[in-house]
Amino acid sequence: MARGSEPPDGGWGWMVVLSAFFQSALVFGVLRSFSVFFVEFVAAFGEPAARVSWIASIGIAVQQFGSPVGSALSTKFGPRPVVMAGGVLAALGMLLASFATSLTHLYLSIGLLSGSGWALTFTPTLACLSRYFSRLRSLAMGLALTGVGLSSFAFAPLFQWLLSYYAWRGTLLLVSAISLHLVACGALLRPLSLTEDPAAGGPGAQLASLLHHGPFLRYTVALTLINTGYFIPYVHLVAHLRDLGWDPLPAAFLLSVIAVSDLVGRVVSGWLGDVAPGPVARLLVLWTTLTGVSLALFPVAQAPTALVALAVAYGFTSGALTPVAFSMLPELVGTGRIYCGLGLVQMVESIGGLLGAPLSGYLRDVTGNYTASFVVAGVFLLAGSGVLITLPHFFCVSVPQASGPRHRGTGSPSPPAKEELGED
Repeated sequence: MARGSEPPDGGWGWMVVLSAFFQSALVFGVLRSFSVFFVEFVAAFGEPAARVSWIASIGIAVQQFGSPVGSALSTKFGPRPVVMAGGVLAALGMLLASFATSLTHLYLSIGLLSGSGWALTFTPTLACLSRYFSRLRSLAMGLALTGVGLSSFAFAPLFQWLLSYYAWRGTLLLVSAISLHLVACGALLRPLSLTEDPAAGGPGAQLASLLHHGPFLRYTVALTLINTGYFIPYVHLVAHLRDLGWDPLPAAFLLSVIAVSDLVGRVVSGWLGDVAPGPVARLLVLWTTLTGVSLALFPVAQAPTALVALAVAYGFTSGALTPVAFSMLPELVGTGRIYCGLGLVQMVESIGGLLGAPLSGYLRDVTGNYTASFVVAGVFLLAGSGVLITLPHFFCVSVPQASGPRHRGTGSPSPPAKEELGED
């Protein structure tokens, strides 16, 4: 256990960033590339798109809904053993999925078992990272989450290539082996004790204070709406391109284009979050709005050039919103409550992750194309932007000063006093 009065903004924190980089790659890189399996599962089991969409949706929902469990276990035992156990579960789920004979087996193996493993890895890792950084928090988040973009760039064509040689069962076996590296990521997490930890109270006291914290509740609603539409391209874009007559490999390559833009967006946004004046919520609203608009325009584009341009725009803006979304939370609840706060946010926004892809697949089955699916996904993100503008000091030219250390560029004191958590 490392000890310090304040987040060190460096030191072993950079090893935590490295761990979070590979962990985000091995969790969301796999999830984002799962659309290459979509057509294979539809053909193998003869099921409609809506039912096959539940595989990824259950995995995303379990990962997020189970986050409070990972948070509570990390508070008691530290993040290292929790993340390592999660890596074993994630790999085991993929291993069992390779023997599936029905969609139900995939729901249980990938959705439930691997999803549970992801729940024990993602939230504790990001919460641990948030405790190591204050002034450079957005940049650290951006660097850590670039693992998603890099792995998506590599995994989508890699999985498509593996499918052509080993079919979907053999490919899932290899994905299981890759996922086992989450254990090594967990071994790098070193818990950090901060002076504000005793004031945060136990998990019950933290939960009670957060449930009476108006800005936190609105932030949670906004992320739930965003989450509903955010993952739609990663589940249905390849199938949409196949409907337009694209071959499988070029369609999968477009996901790699999105991944490269996503990578650039995360780094740029992480840097801007630390240096831009005013509340970081403004940046989050900007990126969320642009992401929603680009999603809604996907059905309009028919030419390859237009689709590539939209893929670049969507990848950059969707990647840019992620680091500022996570770096905002410690400014709202304080680093002492970050495990509980992040777990609660992930649990509630799992509703969006659970319903988004099946709703998109249902609209495809009803209308015969993905036009309504992408438009509705964009509307959900725009609605989330509307909720975010209600956060404190969003329209203020200058934010009132408060005592205590501050996170540059957010305009919010960190951490808030315990008695302030009930105030809006």
